[in-house]
Amino acid sequence: MLRIPKFHHPPNKLQHPSTPPPPRTQNFPTSPNLPFLKQCCTISRRKLTVGSNSLLLLLFGSQILDPFYNSSKAEAEEILGENEQELQRSESSNDVPPPCTEKSPTKRAFLDISIDGEPAGRIIIGLYGNDAPAGVARFSNLVSGAAGVSYRRKDFVKITSNYVQNSGVRSYGVDVELAKRTGGNELASETLKDEWASVNEKCPGIKNLAGTVGIIVRDPLKPPPKLKLVARKGKLEVDQEEVGTEPNGTEFTISVKDSPELDNSTLVIGTVLEGMQVAERIAQVKTVKDNTTSPYFRVAKLIGDKRAVVAERGFNRPYSKVVVTNCGLLELEQ
Repeated sequence: MLRIPKFHHPPNKLQHPSTPPPPRTQNFPTSPNLPFLKQCCTISRRKLTVGSNSLLLLLFGSQILDPFYNSSKAEAEEILGENEQELQRSESSNDVPPPCTEKSPTKRAFLDISIDGEPAGRIIIGLYGNDAPAGVARFSNLVSGAAGVSYRRKDFVKITSNYVQNSGVRSYGVDVELAKRTGGNELASETLKDEWASVNEKCPGIKNLAGTVGIIVRDPLKPPPKLKLVARKGKLEVDQEEVGTEPNGTEFTISVKDSPELDNSTLVIGTVLEGMQVAERIAQVKTVKDNTTSPYFRVAKLIGDKRAVVAERGFNRPYSKVVVTNCGLLELEQ
């Protein structure tokens, strides 16, 4: 018999082959015992315990936070419902006009206007006697001439893009003498200031809307009185010195557009019923350029230079002569 030779290999070569075996695809069994975990995966008991505990915490946390989530969602829905109700109430309240805009004229007045001697037309004004009785009485007396003076031959001294302003009667000279002959103090404006303050409290928003007529009762830019020492009966006393003069309550304005800048000084007494195109034509007259934005003017006014005060009076004055040629009261149409 032939003997087959035996080859002895070192033990290290058998245990560690030089070339790795080719990869083999392994079909994992579907048995519930999962024996393949022992072959391909090694999971310690500590990692398994931590993972299972974290999973349980997530499950319990979602169940615990679920009622809080539901309650917060219900509260949010309730707040949204309340906000929608408040929005609907505000919209419904905005639809209803405030009572101060529902004014009805009790008198009618007219103003005949001329520009550079040429007739421009007639403006018919409806006066609110129930809402501004003191202002309407003042304007009616001046329009009709019952105050001893009237707006006849009084010109417009200030024209802007929003409103036009008439000079009214003067607080000195012939106008005062004529007013005194009637026995009344038609040039006092204390009552008009009180009425202006009460109207501002009742009616919020813009008062001098487009087409409204008002009389100027105060100067919001007037500085406060200065304090000075006066010697009286051998003693020094502190007295107040008025700076500037208040308007006499006879200057009136006609708003061509909404003029919120007049709300701090003007009492609304009526509205234009006819002849609004005449007021718009007055507003188109060329005027002296307003130079209040100039730094030189600002510095001069700040230091109290009288030239700045004189120059400011000339701003927005018309180059043309715009005059009230005739005025009076009309019967109220039913």
